Amino acid sequence: MEIIIQKFGGTSVACNEKRKLVIDKIKKAIENNYSPVVVVSAMGRKGDPYATDTLLSLVHSNFKKKNAKAVDFLISCGEMISSAVLCSELEMQGIKAAPLTGGQAGIITDNSFNSASVKKVNEENLLKLLSQGIVPVVTGFQGVTEEGDITTLGRGGSDTTASILGVALKAKEIEIYTDVDGIMTADPRIVNDAFVISNMSYNEVFQFADQGAKVIHPRAVEAAMRGNIPLIIKNVLNESKGTIIDNSLEESNKIITGITHTSGRLQVIVKAMNNKNNINYKHLLNILADKHISIDLINVFPEEKIFTINEEDKFNLIDTFKNLDIIFNFEDKCSKLAIIGSGMKGVPGVMASILESLNNENIEVLQTADSYMTIWCLVKTENVERAINILHKKFM
Repeated sequence: MEIIIQKFGGTSVACNEKRKLVIDKIKKAIENNYSPVVVVSAMGRKGDPYATDTLLSLVHSNFKKKNAKAVDFLISCGEMISSAVLCSELEMQGIKAAPLTGGQAGIITDNSFNSASVKKVNEENLLKLLSQGIVPVVTGFQGVTEEGDITTLGRGGSDTTASILGVALKAKEIEIYTDVDGIMTADPRIVNDAFVISNMSYNEVFQFADQGAKVIHPRAVEAAMRGNIPLIIKNVLNESKGTIIDNSLEESNKIITGITHTSGRLQVIVKAMNNKNNINYKHLLNILADKHISIDLINVFPEEKIFTINEEDKFNLIDTFKNLDIIFNFEDKCSKLAIIGSGMKGVPGVMASILESLNNENIEVLQTADSYMTIWCLVKTENVERAINILHKKFM
């Protein structure tokens, strides 16, 4: 029995016409002698009757803050509806199917309601159904505590469900169906000639997801990578091959695989000479952590500390520094470019080429950082789309 996981997002199961396409994908898997395990999200998006955000809007904000367990109980209903409806339509097509909650599928989590972590998977129930020729249709995004309480896995949790089940069942592959043809070299709304990346490594796609691309959740990539199960991003609307994610391209001939970005960044500069008599300067990063202000692009020098934060944390940072008499400057309306590619490892001159390309077009780079497969450049948001197009043309 060769198992594959097929995960379908909310837009894929939102209406009868889309669900027919979903059933075609499941049928094709069965015709190819696979035993599919299907994972579904709640139907549609905010405003649609059974979407997660619509269900959340039914209860008061104060209730949501104080009753995390009850909120998980409520929002788990969306996936249950999707699962039952899809099973009904599969049965009409002659395919035996069984709706399962995350708990019934054996996903056991901790008690962190609204953002639970999976402790283990008991796969016996799934394997029993598969051995009987029944397609399990599992509610994504949820599990159950050892005490029997329903939990949810946080945003993007359905992708995580698919990966966790894929690893537990030693699946041949995990298919993530969306409404795009795969992961692209850049946002096609920004770059007209962006194209689908046929193959990526786990580490590359993890960087893409972590740096703003919203095709798949980083936790899903991490889970699949641990089990070495290939992930395939596909379009439910067509037969495109999509993007295959595995370890086969860890050593790639491509220098750059793609470019993504994160907007809404604020650059903060704190100079030692302006704070030389302030003991708080030495403990700056710890102070920010205590205030729950997340920082990145961190450059620490003897004469200054430079980092970026989310612009939503601007006033929290200002109040914190004002109370501690810390003198600082900031640059708002910034965006962080992430230039990603496992092929850049050990290749000299990549950073120089990036900076030269941007400087030649009068785009100021405010800050840089790099790892073995990612180079980050901070630019003003007004320049970000032009910068992405320049670098895409240069490297693609």
